[in-house]
Amino acid sequence: MMKLSRMSKFALLLSPLALTLSTGTYAQDQYPILDKVAAKVVAKYTSTPCEQLWQKKQAPPQPPSPQEQKAIQFLKSDPQMRVVFINKVAAPIANKMFECGLIP
Repeated sequence: MMKLSRMSKFALLLSPLALTLSTGTYAQDQYPILDKVAAKVVAKYTSTPCEQLWQKKQAPPQPPSPQEQKAIQFLKSDPQMRVVFINKVAAPIANKMFECGLIP
C-alpha cells in the first residue's frame, strides 16, 4: 500500500473544492442577462420598505406586466435557468421577508 505525503493528501482534499468553485463561477458567467435580471429583482425587493411590502401582501394580486409574463414563460421553459434564477433571488428575498415579519 502506497503512503501519501501530507501535501498529497491536502491536494486530494482541495481538488473537489476547486472543482466546485470553478463550476459555480461557470454557472454565474453562463447567464449574464439572467444575472442582471436577478440583481434587479433582488435590489427592488430589498430596497422596498417593510410597510410597502405589507401593503402589497394585503392587496389583491395584480397581473404580471407583459415583460414579466415573458420572463416567467421563459423560466418555465428552461428548468436549468429557473434553478439558477431562484438560487440567486431566494435567500435575499427570504431574508427581507423575515426582517419585515412576513415569514416567521
